[in-house]
Amino acid sequence: MLLRDLDLLSRDPAAFFSILAALVITLLIGFTLHEFSHGVVAYRLGDRTAQRAGRLTLNPLAHLDPMGTLLLLLAGFGWAKPVPINPYAMRIGPKLGMALTAAAGPVTNLVIAGLAGLPLKMGLVTSGAPELLLVYMVVINIILAVFNLIPLAPLDGFKVALGLLPQRAAASFARLEPWGPGILLVVLLIGFVTPYSPLSAVLDPFLSFFSRAFTGAEL
Repeated sequence: MLLRDLDLLSRDPAAFFSILAALVITLLIGFTLHEFSHGVVAYRLGDRTAQRAGRLTLNPLAHLDPMGTLLLLLAGFGWAKPVPINPYAMRIGPKLGMALTAAAGPVTNLVIAGLAGLPLKMGLVTSGAPELLLVYMVVINIILAVFNLIPLAPLDGFKVALGLLPQRAAASFARLEPWGPGILLVVLLIGFVTPYSPLSAVLDPFLSFFSRAFTGAEL
């Protein structure tokens, strides 16, 4: 992300640091609440693994992975520390418990995006640093939600799919898990080295739809 705006550092330092501040705040909130929600839902379903690991907290330091956060700031792709869960400890059973716990993170990101979009949609914030922050909050949280729902391991969408598919189909789908990270890496590399980005082709329609729904305009 910031790599695209490095020229601003010399041309307009104030604009560069405004973007940096908006990104940092957005990622702190988006990543922290995403991971926190995984732990909370698991805890409410009877699994105390996240609690014992100290992950039922809103302290960003408990959830952020230094390298993953840095890469997201610089290149637009990164990760947080996965919240440990034990679906077999959940009262509603491991399949549904895993699906609900995995879905909690992306759903939380969409809620954040929706709340951030309200002042923009109502015309209460129309310029300056507050508008920039809200726009980043909407856009990045939509991207985090949709990206994480892609049904490829190790993303949340893979666990949601495993939890919702019938037993036999889930067992077949689970065999794809070892291939997920490699497929994801290839998809990302295609976007970096060619003009065509498969990831953008997936994300852009959802970004357009949700940004219009949350702000009244396409961001």
